[in-house]
Amino acid sequence: RSAIVDAAARVGPAVVSANVVGHQRQTIRDPFDWFMPRSSERTVQSLGTGFIIAGDGVIITNAHVVENADSIVVTTREGKDIPARLLGEDPLSDIAVLKVDVGGLPTVVLGRSSDLMIGEWVVAIGNPYGYLLGNSEPSVSAGVVSAVGRNLLPSGDSPGIYVGMIQTDAAINQGNSGGPLVNALGEV
Repeated sequence: RSAIVDAAARVGPAVVSANVVGHQRQTIRDPFDWFMPRSSERTVQSLGTGFIIAGDGVIITNAHVVENADSIVVTTREGKDIPARLLGEDPLSDIAVLKVDVGGLPTVVLGRSSDLMIGEWVVAIGNPYGYLLGNSEPSVSAGVVSAVGRNLLPSGDSPGIYVGMIQTDAAINQGNSGGPLVNALGEV
């Protein structure tokens, strides 16, 4: 066993899958519709990750995971599907807060990013598929803190502003958006 294995074991039970059904507007361009382009809405499904920060069902994820959501269902590590509602979101910082009406849930221990040191080992944890693959174990990747206090300003198609970010080389697997970055103490 290592510190990384222990950290993943401590945080894993509080990592959830976020299953989102939403809508997306798209403009249909027709060469003959010069003045009145047509638009339509389509239903889209997406998967992401979140983590429980309060035993009464408060969950943190990324805002882009729940963007344009009509319904959100989180799946716990035990395979239980729970309807969630969006309490709030900040698209600029890409953070969203969800709530499920279930108590007694496992939670993560929140740390302080100011305590992180460059070169410290961290673990990225995600669980976008819940029980879809027949195994609810979250995916785990490890890396080191490359830098702290990074500020990324909006540019091009990225409207978000990210201040005080942690840069790491821990691989972020597809669908792990919204999952926690954990230090060797098991703190998020």
